[in-house]
Amino acid sequence: MRATLDTMTADCPRSPRYPSPTPPATDDQVSAYRRALGIPEIVDLHTHFMPYRVLRKVWDYFDTASDRLGFPWPIHYRTAEEDRVARLRAMDVGRWTALVYPHKADMAEWLTDWALEFAARHPDCVPGGTFYPEPDADTQVERALGRGARIFKAHLQVGSYDPRDPRLDPVWGRLAEARTPVVCHCGHGPETGEATGVGPITEVLRRHPDLVLVVAHLGMPDYTAFLDLAERHPSLMFDTTMVFTDFTERIAPFPPRERARLAELGERIVLGTDFPNIPYSYAHQLSALHRLDLGEDWLRGVLYENGTRLLDQAEAAALRPTPVPSRAGSTGGAGSTGDAGDTGGTDGAGTTGGTGRTGSNGGTEMSGTRTDGRGGGR
Repeated sequence: MRATLDTMTADCPRSPRYPSPTPPATDDQVSAYRRALGIPEIVDLHTHFMPYRVLRKVWDYFDTASDRLGFPWPIHYRTAEEDRVARLRAMDVGRWTALVYPHKADMAEWLTDWALEFAARHPDCVPGGTFYPEPDADTQVERALGRGARIFKAHLQVGSYDPRDPRLDPVWGRLAEARTPVVCHCGHGPETGEATGVGPITEVLRRHPDLVLVVAHLGMPDYTAFLDLAERHPSLMFDTTMVFTDFTERIAPFPPRERARLAELGERIVLGTDFPNIPYSYAHQLSALHRLDLGEDWLRGVLYENGTRLLDQAEAAALRPTPVPSRAGSTGGAGSTGDAGDTGGTDGAGTTGGTGRTGSNGGTEMSGTRTDGRGGGR
């Protein structure tokens, strides 16, 4: 059982008389900020860990970002894997992800395998996976769910695929059924993809209205269009990755007129940071959220409550018994009703397996980098 706000009051007082938190200026101050907000931990649903060969290619891309993007992108956390894990833990980030994504066929399955194995070694990493439009995509996703995946990543820009691809329809349907969040980079930032923007993903949501889609980067730079979409689709969520920071405000500023909508949609916004591939400190992302001045309840929701709720609902859905298909036979004079059992509840997506805790991996979403963990490049 995860800690809740009600069970943590001794460590994290929530009284209005408790001093207002001071936004952290350095990573060393993040833990104190967490305590002042009265939350038991920070939940970050958009962090990246990946095979070293993939990570190296991503960092190589950022090192030359000025040539393609027109601005430098110095990696702030260019350290060993376990050092990065330790940094998150030192800041009381109690649940985090290792999001991965492919840029071509025959990558998604082994990336998911790596991610699940990584999370098995790090129990505070949320188990997750990824997918790509290929013939057995639904089987791969079903297998990952059975192995404990509780979050998925889709990157339309790096993957250069259309989310409306028919091979993905059973994938979206199964994930909607499982109430498993999908962190989806579907906005145009920092570079436009073949099927980025609000249009293609809108059609997916029309077909699968229960899909828990977490729009990465608040849909940067098309913030207004994605906020409009959220009003039509109650299951749509957002993450805060890189938004509101000094870095992003220079290249894709959030429109001040939309700030009130952030308050209105407060329960549908979760923390994301893109750690470790960010050009500033983790603390700066939290300070950028603090200076929106949307209140401590909003911050508690974004930094802890909303992400926890998403993960808990995915876990609860996974624990529900899978309906056993029945084989309807003859009923009196009506004759045989046929075989009703073959459709089941998994859309032919394959074995469901167990529910062991294993986890996801990542690349860096904002990069636009296409990397192959087997040594490939862009």
